[in-house]
Amino acid sequence: MNTNTQGNFRQSMKWLHTWAGIAVAIILYFMFVTGSAGYFNDEITYWMQPETPTVNNGIDQQSMMVLAEKRLAKVAPNATQWWVNFPIGREYALSIWWPEKTKIDADNDGKMDDEWHDEVLDLRTGEPIAVRKTGGGNTLYYMHYALHYIPSVLGYWLTSLCAMFMLIGLITGIVIHKQIFKDFFTFRAGKKQHSWRDMHNVLSVLPLPFHIMITYSGLLFLMFTTMPGVLTASYGPGEENRDRFYDAIYIQDAVHKDTVGIAANNISLSSVFPDVEQRWGKGQVSYIGIENRGDINAHIELGEVGYDGLESGRSLTYNAVNGDLQHASHGSKSSSAAMTFYNIMTMLHEGSFSGPLLRWLYFISGLMGAGMIATGMILWASKRRERADKKGFASNGLILIERLNVGTIVGLLIGIATYFWANRLLPVNFAERENWEIHSLFISWAATLAYPYMVAHKRSINKIWVDQLTIAAVLYGLLPVLNFLTTNVHLGNTLLSGNWVLAGFDLTMLVFSVCFAFSAYRMLAKEKKVMATLNTSNVKNSKMARNNTITTDKQVILPIEKVEL
Repeated sequence: MNTNTQGNFRQSMKWLHTWAGIAVAIILYFMFVTGSAGYFNDEITYWMQPETPTVNNGIDQQSMMVLAEKRLAKVAPNATQWWVNFPIGREYALSIWWPEKTKIDADNDGKMDDEWHDEVLDLRTGEPIAVRKTGGGNTLYYMHYALHYIPSVLGYWLTSLCAMFMLIGLITGIVIHKQIFKDFFTFRAGKKQHSWRDMHNVLSVLPLPFHIMITYSGLLFLMFTTMPGVLTASYGPGEENRDRFYDAIYIQDAVHKDTVGIAANNISLSSVFPDVEQRWGKGQVSYIGIENRGDINAHIELGEVGYDGLESGRSLTYNAVNGDLQHASHGSKSSSAAMTFYNIMTMLHEGSFSGPLLRWLYFISGLMGAGMIATGMILWASKRRERADKKGFASNGLILIERLNVGTIVGLLIGIATYFWANRLLPVNFAERENWEIHSLFISWAATLAYPYMVAHKRSINKIWVDQLTIAAVLYGLLPVLNFLTTNVHLGNTLLSGNWVLAGFDLTMLVFSVCFAFSAYRMLAKEKKVMATLNTSNVKNSKMARNNTITTDKQVILPIEKVEL
C-alpha cells in the first residue's frame, strides 16, 4: 500500500472517528458517568439509607438467621419463597425478601404475578427498621444501560447502538494515531484546541484496554435483546422456541424442580448452618433462601460471599424436607463453554468480582471514559470556534453545540449532586420520594441545559462554564455539611468509628468539589485573560482611530480609508 493510499485510508478513518463519537456523544457521556457510579452502587445505597444500622460483628450469622426466620414467619407465612441477605461483603444490612401474589392490570389478562417485598431488620431484636425508600446506587447503575422515562427495551437498543458507535470510535482512533504512544506523553498547556486534543489522547490511551473491554462486553451484555435474529435462525420464532434456547444455555441443576402440589413440612433454615459452617467456616454465607416453600420439592439454597477469580462463589442446595445436601457447586464449572464466556464477560463489565482497590480502578477508568467523551465534544467545538474567530462569524449551529456541551458535561454532574441532595431533603415518609429523587436529577439537568441559552445574550461561553462549575463545586462541597445537619452518619462520627464506606462517600464528594472549584478558577482566569486581551486591542484600535481622525472646529470625520495607487 503506497503512502497516498495509507493517507487516504487514515483520513477516512479520521472522519469516521469524529462522527461516530459526535453522533452519540451525549448518551455515551451519560452511560459512562452513571455506569462509573454503578461500580459503587451498594455503597451509594448504604449512604442514601442512613437509617441502616451499623453491622455488629459480635452477632453471628446463625443468630441473625433465627431473627430473620421469625420475622418472615410473621409477615409472610404463606409465601412460596423466603430470602435473607446478610450484612457481609458489600451488603450492609440484614434484609429479608418474599413474594406475594397480586393481580396485575388487564393488559396481562388479569394474571396473578409476584410482587416482592423487603424489610431491613434490627440486628439485636429482629424487628423491622423504617428505612427510607430510595433509588440508591442501583438506579444510577440501571440507567446507564436502560436510560430512563422510556421503555426498557428501547433503552437497551439505544445504549447498544451507542456502544457499537463507541467500538467504532475506539478502533478508528487507534488507526488514525500513527504515534499513539508519543501522543500520550505530549501535553501542550494553554494551546487551545491542541490542549484539548492532548487531553483527549491521554484520557483515551491510558485506559484503552478498559474501554475496549467495557464496550465489547456491554454489547454482549444485551445481545439477547439486540440480536434476536441469531436466536430465531437457530431455534425458530415464538416464545416456546425462545424458552428452548434459554433451557439450552442455562444449565439447571436437577435439584431445582417445580412444585408438584404435595404439601410437606419444611425444616428451619437455620438448621443447615452447622453443616454449612463445617464446610465453609463461620461467617461466609452471603444469602440463604427457600424455594417451593411448603411443597415436597422445596429446597434451601445458600451462596458464599465473594468470588474465586472471575467465578462466582460456592453454593449449596439442601432438601428442605429432610435437610439432606442435594448439590454443591463451585462457580460456573457446570455451565456450557459459551455460557461461561458470557458470564465472565458480564462479570468483567460489572466488576462484581473486584475488591475495593480494583473497584476504585474501575471507577476512575470509567470517569476517564466520560472525560474522553467530554474532551472530544469540546475539541470538536474548539476547532470550529477557531475557524469562526478567523472569519469573524460563528454559525448558530456552533453556538448551539458550545452551550449544549456546558449543559451536558457539567449539567449531568450537577443533576447527580441534586439526586443526593433530594435524598436528604425529601420527607422520609413521602410516598413518592424514590421517584422524585430521580425527577430532581433530570429537572436540575434540564435547567442546566436551558441556562446557557437563557443568558446567551448576557454572558460569554467561558462565564457560563464558570457559573456551572461553581454550582457543581458548591453542591458537592456542601453535601457533607447537609449530611451532618440531617443524619448521624456524618464525618464526625464515621471517621471516629472507622466506617470508611460512609466516610469515603463524604470525602469523595469533597474531592469532587475541589476539582470543580479548581476548574472554575482556571476558566475564570482564562476569561479574565481574554477580556484583558480584548481591552488592550480596543485601546490600540481607539488610539489608531484618533490618530487617523481629521478634526475641525465643527465636526469629526471618521478615519479615511487608505487607497493604494
